[in-house]
Amino acid sequence: MSRLTNESVNLVVTSPPYNLGIGYRQYADRQDRHSYLNWCTKWATQVRRILQLNGSLFLNIGSAPSNPMLPHQIVMELTSASGGFVLQNTIHWIKSITIEDRKGDLKSYGHFKPINSKRFLNDCHEYIFHFTKSGRVEIDRLGLGVPYQDKSNIARWSHTRGSDLRCRGNTWFIPYETIQSREKERPHPATFPVQLAEWCIKLHGVSRIETMLDPFLGIGNSAVAALRCGVKKFIGFEIDEAYLAEAKRRLHAL
Repeated sequence: MSRLTNESVNLVVTSPPYNLGIGYRQYADRQDRHSYLNWCTKWATQVRRILQLNGSLFLNIGSAPSNPMLPHQIVMELTSASGGFVLQNTIHWIKSITIEDRKGDLKSYGHFKPINSKRFLNDCHEYIFHFTKSGRVEIDRLGLGVPYQDKSNIARWSHTRGSDLRCRGNTWFIPYETIQSREKERPHPATFPVQLAEWCIKLHGVSRIETMLDPFLGIGNSAVAALRCGVKKFIGFEIDEAYLAEAKRRLHAL
């Protein structure tokens, strides 16, 4: 990133290693907490330098039930005086949910990794933190708009302007796609769905994006999302040549 010029990127969508001991091929995902947070500040400082004033950083971070403060500690680092970011929105990525339908039946949707514990709940969500330089960046709230369930709201509320579309809010239900073979279909131990990156792009506003960046590219889900959304220029960094090759293969296949 040090080779990129100041304020040359409109949008950053990324998910760094979580320091939870995940088995990456070319990265040791277990540092002491102080070193890890310093490393996050280091790369975030470069992101802030290259991000335009009206740009957005969407940062996907998860945690382990035994280590719940990690995402919040990263937020504190990035919004400190040295980090320089403002936390503008906090989005909850829901991977799995159980709800009661109108008939009173319980239905479960999505996928989760069961936790065998007498202390902790199954972990069914992660965070997407939306950082900006000022906290005043306008977003395309209806870029992810959903129709009103009660159509009478359309006429009753003046802000609808007669449109059957409202802001989706800050809870995003995005389940993983079902796969048969991780090695063949998702050869990376920690990816976010392409749809997650697509929604970040649309929320920032596709028409406002000249250049998008992912400094932790992995197998290229953010790049696939950028191509699907028509983003003009995409930059990605990845230290693992096998992951990078898979990202290129997926892009060429589109």
